[in-house]
Amino acid sequence: MKNVIATLIAGLFATAAFAQAPAAPAASVPAKVEAAHTKAVVKADAKEAQTVVKADAKEAKAVVAAKTEVVSAKTQAATTKAKAHHKAKHTKAKADAKLASATAEAAPAVAK
Repeated sequence: MKNVIATLIAGLFATAAFAQAPAAPAASVPAKVEAAHTKAVVKADAKEAQTVVKADAKEAKAVVAAKTEVVSAKTQAATTKAKAHHKAKHTKAKADAKLASATAEAAPAVAK
């Protein structure tokens, strides 16, 4: 009987000691997991932000290049138009000069 009572008392003390033990190891594992999760989320957000900034910069660069190409095309078109007008004016002047020359040559022949 003494052994049974001693075992019950020892069990009671063991249970009381186990109930008072802190649960630190069990709580620190989720904290580590939570920290790793938070770190991964922050890293993913930073990478996303960096990719968005790069994409915006690339788009802005393309817009600038397109505007530059448009300005260049407009300038080239204006230059081409100016050359065409100059060439046409020169050709008309030549034609007028030929007509005047032909008229001048024909006028004395008619007068004779």
